[in-house]
Amino acid sequence: MLLRPLTLLILAGLSFLAAQGTGLRIFFHLSYLLPGLLALAMLWAWLNLRGLVVERETLTPRATVGEYARERITLRNRWFLPKLWVELYDESELPERGPGFVASLAGGEIGRWTARTRCTRRGRFRLGPATLISGDPFGIVRLRRSVPATAEILVYPRAVDLPEFRLPGAELPGGQATRARSLQLTPNVATVREYAPGDSMNRIHWRSTARLGQLMVKEFELDPSADVYLVLDMQERTVVCDTRLARPHRPEDARDSAPWWARQPAAPPAPELESTEEHAVMAAASLARTLLAQNRAVGLVAWGQHRELIPAEREARQLFKILEALAVLQAQGTHALAEVLVAESQRFGRNCTLVVISASVDERWVSALQQHLYRGVRAVVLFVDPRSYGGWQDPEPVLRRLAELRVPVYRLRQGQPLPDALREPLM
Repeated sequence: MLLRPLTLLILAGLSFLAAQGTGLRIFFHLSYLLPGLLALAMLWAWLNLRGLVVERETLTPRATVGEYARERITLRNRWFLPKLWVELYDESELPERGPGFVASLAGGEIGRWTARTRCTRRGRFRLGPATLISGDPFGIVRLRRSVPATAEILVYPRAVDLPEFRLPGAELPGGQATRARSLQLTPNVATVREYAPGDSMNRIHWRSTARLGQLMVKEFELDPSADVYLVLDMQERTVVCDTRLARPHRPEDARDSAPWWARQPAAPPAPELESTEEHAVMAAASLARTLLAQNRAVGLVAWGQHRELIPAEREARQLFKILEALAVLQAQGTHALAEVLVAESQRFGRNCTLVVISASVDERWVSALQQHLYRGVRAVVLFVDPRSYGGWQDPEPVLRRLAELRVPVYRLRQGQPLPDALREPLM
């Protein structure tokens, strides 16, 4: 940006020296004209950036990996002077975000553009700020103006349907009563009481109502056998990334002649899973959605960059709680899975079910899981095979230990669809 103005100043200085040495009038005119042209260009560019207002409206504040995030950007020209050329450079954190667009606005005109960005990575991303760039018609100067307007978008991990997945404890008729009242429907009926205004009709006990001649409703107790905890291993040292995975070039990825904000998105393809961390997170999100649809009480335990603990619940918002936690959870934990299982042992009551999702080949976590099995806890293991991601450690010793404990194990490999991997356990 400074090269062209500096060139004009140098030419103006050389013209002045030539005028002093030769006395030619043309050099005197150039020594005055060139600085005046530079001043005019700077004034033009400065005025071109005044009176502009940028507004952002996030149309999809929450999205899922593989979907398209949509945002409407409005550029208002509050002045009567037209803006012949204004470039908006977007500094959003969202991956694969377009760099921006170029616009021209008449006096008082409003321009709106809808930006569509394919979400390829889970997380919380900042949208904005933006930088307005403009110049003069001669291309001499380019001025910038920062616009601090920002928004935020949360990208959930991808979740798939698992129609054939069943937990071993899901077929139990019921667990031991905890004598704790529940506002939700459970298999355990504690007692009946008189109907009160506000009670749901599906809680009415018709036999007691017919016998006593007045409406009676059921009260329920919590069923510990229905509690399912997803234990996600987020230790940093267990993550294996496939450095061999290169994203293949697809024709639809090429920049076409249409501006990025006006392109119509095609059907979003499924993003590649590049590490055992992303594979485990996708499996946890898919299991949470499937189990909650089966009316199971599902919770989450994961020690990543912080301790994430979501108690087991059946409420409608439980899925969004888990997905929001998984969206920002990173495998930056320093505690091994064995330590997590020991530290959270008091939370896992008798007859609850643990779904352990890990890529760790350290056998110590199997020993910690064995202690829970002795206490009556049921367990299922989703083992993300690190060798399929280019790892060198042998997972067979861990799998043999789990086979000795008669723990159902599902082996997840890179490139294998998750519903196929969770159709039948290895043992």
